[in-house]
Amino acid sequence: MRIALGQLESGTDIGANLAAMDRFAAAAAGDGARLVAFPEYASYEKKVGDASFPAVAEPLDGPVCTALTGTARRHGVALVAGVIEASGKPDKAYNTLVAFGPDGSLLASYRKIHLFDAQGIGESRFISPAPSAEPVVFEFGGVGFGLLTCYDLRFPELARALSDAGAEVLLACSSWVPGKHKTRQWLALTAARAIENGVYVAGVCQAPPVSVGRSVLVDPMGAAVAELGLDPAVAAAEVSLEVVAEVRRQFPVARQRRLGADFSAGWCRPE
Repeated sequence: MRIALGQLESGTDIGANLAAMDRFAAAAAGDGARLVAFPEYASYEKKVGDASFPAVAEPLDGPVCTALTGTARRHGVALVAGVIEASGKPDKAYNTLVAFGPDGSLLASYRKIHLFDAQGIGESRFISPAPSAEPVVFEFGGVGFGLLTCYDLRFPELARALSDAGAEVLLACSSWVPGKHKTRQWLALTAARAIENGVYVAGVCQAPPVSVGRSVLVDPMGAAVAELGLDPAVAAAEVSLEVVAEVRRQFPVARQRRLGADFSAGWCRPE
């Protein structure tokens, strides 16, 4: 399956952000992609979170998601993007990923588990963590896609849980805060999560200045098969279940692990 990374430069103009996603979805579809992934906070983003985030939050059947379903249907692609979901609390919202099918149906939604309370930034001031830590995996075109958001990459147990739940591709939708060594860490962590789980990792990021850019699709051996630079852009590449199966055959870590392992389960049982 061919999938695309849509690297945005989202700001506070929701209409402009939605229009950019529509343009990139059209380009991705024209390049043969069946799924296009956009970053965290794709619909609304600022350099520093503030009270405007819960103020613009909507339910998942609100105008933002309605526009995204229209984009998915119009271009005949599955679409994954970060939105700000209303939580029912006036001062807090959810940082949510939504996945829509080419027919506009909701395939999955994932509320960010690990909020970025680090580097002097307090995401939890205006965002509520997911009430459930259950991994979210959806199937599209015979491929299992697992959802995680930005800071989640630093928690390898979530990527492992997604893989155990059937993910063959992890969609890491992010707005990776810039700083010392942060681009190096972004690239290292996307590769590490791919290698240790035998999966593809699609790390799709916001562009500078709010984030580091450098969106990347990493294969299960840790090689980058698609990369973007610092500017808003879209890139597509193939993901192969045959490659996933072969790497997991060579490195059957799921059945070999001993810390917290359930030896009766996993995606790579002994013959």
